[in-house]
Amino acid sequence: MGGFLLVLFIIICIIAYKTIKIVKQSEVYIIERLGRFHKVADAGLTIIIPFMDQVRSVVSLKQQTMDIPPQDVITSDNVTITIDTVVFYKITDPAKAVYEIQSLKKGIEYLSITTIRDIVGKMELDETFSSRDLINDKLRAILDEATDVWGCKIDRVEIKDITPPADIKDAMEKQMNAERNKRALILEAEGERQSAVTLAEGRKQAAILDAEADRESRIRRAAGEAEAIKQVADAKAKEIQMVYDAINKANPNDKLVQLKSLETLQEVAKGDANKIFIPFEATKALSSLGAISDVVNTSNKPSVKKVAPPKE
Repeated sequence: MGGFLLVLFIIICIIAYKTIKIVKQSEVYIIERLGRFHKVADAGLTIIIPFMDQVRSVVSLKQQTMDIPPQDVITSDNVTITIDTVVFYKITDPAKAVYEIQSLKKGIEYLSITTIRDIVGKMELDETFSSRDLINDKLRAILDEATDVWGCKIDRVEIKDITPPADIKDAMEKQMNAERNKRALILEAEGERQSAVTLAEGRKQAAILDAEADRESRIRRAAGEAEAIKQVADAKAKEIQMVYDAINKANPNDKLVQLKSLETLQEVAKGDANKIFIPFEATKALSSLGAISDVVNTSNKPSVKKVAPPKE
């Protein structure tokens, strides 16, 4: 009796194990009944019928990565390069991923290889290095469209590395060095030109400032000289006015007026001005003095008498 119970307990445990399934998070079970697709069991507790239902496959719904082996690709300019690619994908329909293709990973790998060769084969070597984003986008779009019937979505395709042949790589490095040297020389020449322009501009500004300073100095010197001349003229005018006032107070006769005018004219002539305006009265005095001088000179000359020659 004890042995029968033990056997019954073991049979019940086996049936429970076959009946109760616990599906993990981010996974689904493909359940078949009598060899045909029955359902997709989501995460949690799932009950199946023993010996009739069975788990065909466990499918992960996480985003997965596939590292495509490096492939030799010939570009349009007949250069063989090696491209290393990685694909990011996610299963959206587990039933299609199981029943529509024998091996989903192999299908994605082979499709990626042929698509890469088709895309890069239409491009030149230099274009492949500068157009990685374009290659990634084209490759992702083609793979996503092709794998849609397999219940798979291609999220991203990234080219990890593009390796040219050794001789091509060496030539490219030399070209890059030459280009760097060229840019360095251009920048140096541009710096020297800018420096020369700056120095010339500085000399120009200095010359302008010197000219402005000299002009300002000349203007101020001329203004000072004009002011000095004005002050001298004002002083002489005051002196003349004082003499004139003094003469008017003394009620002089014509001879005294002429004499004072000549004295004043003598003081004026001592100034720096090269032009002297002589009053009309002073000219009369000068003419009178000239007449007196002629009389004095004539009286001082010895008289000469004419003697008639003797008659024969």
